Amino acid sequence: MKSMGKTLSSKAKTPPVPMKSHAEIDEWLRGRMPGLQPIVKQVDEVIRRTVPGVHYAVKWKRAYYGWTKTGWLIELAPYDVSVNVVFFGGADFDPPPPLGTTGRTRYVKLTTLAEAKSPELRTWVKQAGRVPGWK
Repeated sequence: MKSMGKTLSSKAKTPPVPMKSHAEIDEWLRGRMPGLQPIVKQVDEVIRRTVPGVHYAVKWKRAYYGWTKTGWLIELAPYDVSVNVVFFGGADFDPPPPLGTTGRTRYVKLTTLAEAKSPELRTWVKQAGRVPGWK
C-alpha cells in the first residue's frame, strides 16, 4: 500500500448526516472513475460484511460509514489513481494503518484490487467497528 496524500478528514468539518439506506453509496459508486470502481466496490463490500448495521453518507465527494452512537468509522476518498481508506479511530488499532498523524485518524492508500482484498485491510475494518469514530 502506497503512502502520500492528505485527506479531508483532517479538516474541522461538520460530519455528514447518516442514512440507513445504501442507495446514496450506490449512486456515489457509479460516479467513480472506471479504474477505481473495482477497488472502491471491494472496500465497500468488506465494510458492509464486517461492520453489520453500519450507516452511510456521502459528503464532500467521499463515502462515510459509521454508527449514530459511536460516530463515523471509515471514509473512502478516491483520487485520480488511488483510494484512501481513512479510519477515524485508526491510531487505536493494533497495528495502526501506516499513514496519517492527525489526532486518531490513520489511513491507507490503495492503488490495486489486491490491496483492497488484503488481510490487513479486513483487520483494520474489523477494528474500526470497535473504537469510537468521528462525531
